[in-house]
Amino acid sequence: MKQAILENIRTELRQRLERLAKAALEAHAAATDPSSKAESKYDTRNLEASYLATGQAKQVQELADAVRIFETLSLPEWDMEDPIDAGALVEVDIDGESQWFLLVPASGGLVVSHEGMEITLLTPESELYRKLVGLQVGDSLERPPLMVMEIS
Repeated sequence: MKQAILENIRTELRQRLERLAKAALEAHAAATDPSSKAESKYDTRNLEASYLATGQAKQVQELADAVRIFETLSLPEWDMEDPIDAGALVEVDIDGESQWFLLVPASGGLVVSHEGMEITLLTPESELYRKLVGLQVGDSLERPPLMVMEIS
């Protein structure tokens, strides 16, 4: 199951990278187009386009790094009695609602679908990731209020 989830993540990241790279190229073209030269000291179109192109180029690099990470990432299998750690797929009950999280090194916040499940990626920068590490099935937290239901 985890291999299929990884493939969904890879596909989603590649698609996002393709779209963002195209937008970054368009922003760069707008920033360097001679027709966007300032017509007065109050005309900031060129400067704004430059800022946009710079920000998008940074996002493209971050996304390309994430794609590289997921191209080689493998996720170990867990037994139900193992403590949660990096690579775990975790089902938790939050206020009576089942939610799935995958603990990964990059692309935190990305949500992917697999067989009707919505899986949110968590990275070590996430407070929830850090709180989940070390917990086992049946363990619970007060903040956020949750109970670990399954680990795979």
